[in-house]
Amino acid sequence: MNTMIATEGLTKVFGAKTVVDSVTLQVNRGEVLGFLGPNGAGKSTTMKMITGYLRPTAGRSSICGQDVLDSPIEAKRHLGYLPEGAPLYPDMSPRGFLMFIAAIRGLRGAEKAKRVDQAIAMTQLAEVLAQPIETLSKGFKRRVGLAQALLHDPDVLILDEPTDGLDPNQKHEVRKLIHDIAPTKAIIISTHILEEVEAVCSRAVVIAQGRVIADDTPAGLIARSPRHGAVTLTVAAARAEAVKNALSSIAGVGAVQQGKANGKGVLLTAFAKDGADVATAIAERAAAEHWPISNLHTERGNLDSVFRSLTNPTARKAA
Repeated sequence: MNTMIATEGLTKVFGAKTVVDSVTLQVNRGEVLGFLGPNGAGKSTTMKMITGYLRPTAGRSSICGQDVLDSPIEAKRHLGYLPEGAPLYPDMSPRGFLMFIAAIRGLRGAEKAKRVDQAIAMTQLAEVLAQPIETLSKGFKRRVGLAQALLHDPDVLILDEPTDGLDPNQKHEVRKLIHDIAPTKAIIISTHILEEVEAVCSRAVVIAQGRVIADDTPAGLIARSPRHGAVTLTVAAARAEAVKNALSSIAGVGAVQQGKANGKGVLLTAFAKDGADVATAIAERAAAEHWPISNLHTERGNLDSVFRSLTNPTARKAA
């Protein structure tokens, strides 16, 4: 694979506090990496060091093989960056701002106009092109910031909270855009929206207290959820205890949790041990013994619970 972003031991110390602690990553062409972590984990600081905006205390980063410290201009030619807050010139219009950025990027004449028009279309800015940026909503300002990151068609995109302030329709359009351009680029997205990671990312890195604590696919992280592979069924109250005992005897089943009774019966959840696939065995046993059940389904687990268990010190200790 073609490595487009590489960091080695990136570290940043402010005073006595180590904000980023020896982060090493590689992102290849075609990858969309979701960069996750609680507030203050070091996500934005890491991204600023990768882009060359902030000098690391230790470590290196490169973009398309160009060292960000030794060859900053060459590295940044390949880079589109949407920083946190997306600083803009408030008295400019979106079109004026994008033309200005295009000129800074070295674009001229027809190519300059073409790239600006493409960025406007990709981020759906046509309706606000003549307005002063200071009058735009937070969502439109964010889209102007995204447009400037895209207009020179960079090989690498570093996007810090790209859908912050967007409404659900706008978020959908930005996610679709990222999905469409991803095959030819390497993309890092910092986000607090876990559903966004599942929607657009091929890989997820979790950082806490400045250190990488997980690096996996979104599906791989979800598989770490305690409820991943668990089987939930609703059984008639009169048979609940017998079914619970039967579930406990099935190979691969760990704990069996009983919920409160309702009008449909009693909810039972059988948790799988060590990633075992217990759904088929449970379904076969239910059919063979004619369990009086009204529904049976396999739990997928969720990224939210995995994120909390990885990043919350109390939850990690309990796990």
